[in-house]
Amino acid sequence: MVFVLPPEFYAPERKELPVAQLDFGPRPVIFEKPPEKNYKHLKALYLKVYINGHSVNKMLVDTGAAVNVMPYSVLRRLGRSTEDLIKTNVMLSDFNSQASEAQGVLNVDLTVGSKTVPTSFFIVNSKSTYTVLLGRDWIHANCCIPSTMHQCLIQWDGDEVEVVHADDSIEISLAAMSVWDAEDQEPISRISLEGCDRVEATKNGVRLVLSTGLTE
Repeated sequence: MVFVLPPEFYAPERKELPVAQLDFGPRPVIFEKPPEKNYKHLKALYLKVYINGHSVNKMLVDTGAAVNVMPYSVLRRLGRSTEDLIKTNVMLSDFNSQASEAQGVLNVDLTVGSKTVPTSFFIVNSKSTYTVLLGRDWIHANCCIPSTMHQCLIQWDGDEVEVVHADDSIEISLAAMSVWDAEDQEPISRISLEGCDRVEATKNGVRLVLSTGLTE
């Protein structure tokens, strides 16, 4: 036998009070696929930065480099000399695996966007199309994500997110006017090279020469 209590004897329902939910974690970052015309390029990522308060253009962000590099000529432009360098025996290897000894290490305050981070550069006596190069040493220490395709750098400052857009000034365009950095040059990856006799560089970019003598 089952006894059922009348409703007046039921326990009162507990109503959930509305509460404000706070998220104390870092803000997430979402990359969206850009329009086709915005990602079919081979441009490197150059930024405008400040080194010890001095404005510097043509700073190259390079995920293929392990350390940060500054040519000796830029060191002199900043009013510094080899006497200001920390001694090092680090050997730097270039794309051709040719090793050269760095002249020393210079530690500066580097400002990218609104964020300033103490940054160490290895000084090399070489010419380049960039003013300074930032490698993975700075990228990881600064907790940021560079994107050559989106032409921007995303960095966290505390829990806040800042987007630093590429420097697209005329000076940067001229510095990047090699065949592989041309703005109108489309990538040749994801293209079948079957029947291609050679890849030829022209003043208008790269073209594929087919074994039939035709070009694409």
